[in-house]
Amino acid sequence: MTPEILYEDNHLLIVNKKPGELAQGDDTGDVPLIDSLKQYIKIRDQKPGNVFLGLVHRLDRPTSGILLFAKTSKALTRMNDAFQKRNIDKVYRAIVQGTPPKESERLTHYLRKNSKNNKTTVYPKPTDGAKEAILDYRWLGSLDNFNVLEIELFTGRSHQIRAQLSAIGCPIKGDLKYGAKRSNPDGSIALHAHKLSFTHPVTKENITVIAPPPNDAVWNASLVFD
Repeated sequence: MTPEILYEDNHLLIVNKKPGELAQGDDTGDVPLIDSLKQYIKIRDQKPGNVFLGLVHRLDRPTSGILLFAKTSKALTRMNDAFQKRNIDKVYRAIVQGTPPKESERLTHYLRKNSKNNKTTVYPKPTDGAKEAILDYRWLGSLDNFNVLEIELFTGRSHQIRAQLSAIGCPIKGDLKYGAKRSNPDGSIALHAHKLSFTHPVTKENITVIAPPPNDAVWNASLVFD
């Protein structure tokens, strides 16, 4: 496996995750990306011992785009802290069914996850067991049967973008779980972690990384909105 590396130094590794790749281990027993990357680094750098790699944040398996790993425990602690304090700017692209009610809007909902069916329920008001979820979306343009949205994420709830966009009548292309009309042939959903901006945990440089979307007809058509 040769990963698509977007940024790497002694402290951080950022890759462009393909849709369908598993970020970390789950009940399926499939080899997760973090293990594949450790093996890749071990061989590439001819490391005799174990490779340290910490996953800083997660992406759902059918989602593509930027995935950030820490190569040292110090970097992992500092990046985890930055995510917790929301000092990271996360921008996604989504191809959705339906037309959003406004060209741009802040969505605030309250989300509660059901672990049994791995699905998140959206509530308009504070509800017992539900966590506040906030995002901004901006309409970029329309394709034949879909609309392209840019999303800035302010909280990191499970299935947040998928559930919140579905709640306004704009399920993501291919996302049967949240109301899409049909699945994508490869089982992906048209949600892509497009851009990540943050302060480097060691050098204090401002880092911005952009990931190209998957190479398919609809995503390629959406590139006109860049």
